[in-house]
Amino acid sequence: MILSPDPGLRLLFDEAFPPEEAEVTGLSAGRGAIEHLFNDPPDLLVVDQKLADIPGLDLVAMVKSENVYRQLPVALVMDEAAVAAGVDWCTAEVDELLTRPLSPAMLRARVSLTLARASRSLDANPLTKLPGNTSIIGRIQELIDRREDFALAYADLDYFKSFNDRYGFSRGDEVLMMTARIIVNTVRAVGGAKAFVGHVGGDDFVFILAPDRVEEACKGVVASFDAIVPHFYDAEDRERGYIQSTDREGNRRAFPLMAISIAVIFNREGRLKHYGEASQTAMTLKKKAKENPRSCYVLDQRQG
Repeated sequence: MILSPDPGLRLLFDEAFPPEEAEVTGLSAGRGAIEHLFNDPPDLLVVDQKLADIPGLDLVAMVKSENVYRQLPVALVMDEAAVAAGVDWCTAEVDELLTRPLSPAMLRARVSLTLARASRSLDANPLTKLPGNTSIIGRIQELIDRREDFALAYADLDYFKSFNDRYGFSRGDEVLMMTARIIVNTVRAVGGAKAFVGHVGGDDFVFILAPDRVEEACKGVVASFDAIVPHFYDAEDRERGYIQSTDREGNRRAFPLMAISIAVIFNREGRLKHYGEASQTAMTLKKKAKENPRSCYVLDQRQG
């Protein structure tokens, strides 16, 4: 959606994006667009600072003040000469700046990058900033569609809820951040072109590696986690080796120190056809891994 009194801007967008790629709508005034914008929010809002009835930055602030639209990417259009005219860019709630004069090629590049950046930001886990579910599913399905061999590891923490109940969510978030760093650093060290780390949510993580490198990564993650996680407990709990907390049925019981369980699925010779197959297999393997009260990994070596 373009809000601009300049008909040339709309024509520029039409030239940069053919109809089969983008639906472009345009309005010449700002205030009349607000209701329409809220009823039918676009994927990208383009606001001309030269709006006659309201300054472009003021309109952007009005849109972003609505919590449900804070994630809507907004591009501001200005003349290049006006960019340095006293605008506080630290407080301006815009996601991209388009400066006149613009060519169709440059406009297409900047808008495409803005949309891609917004998609990554929206999908990223807010705590760890790792790619979320949409990116994870997309990466797995892309590898499956290309019939590439890969190993997919699902990792989660055992006894994390009891830790949260005992120490609070702030300490729990610190554990999740630590776990994310361990997995990212280990996967980076093991390397490989297929290396990928994602955060499903909560205490669930995913990493993807070449099949011949994943076991080394699992060993590294388990060793690092077990070496570091005891330091998140108070000294008396650490020395005792367990904490007292309440289980899901409301019963008071002892819980061991946290452990990490990893289930690894292999895709060889195009065995997997859909990411759902990998997820279903992982759930079965994770149950097997969790039978061990200590940190461990389980490899699915079955074929077909």
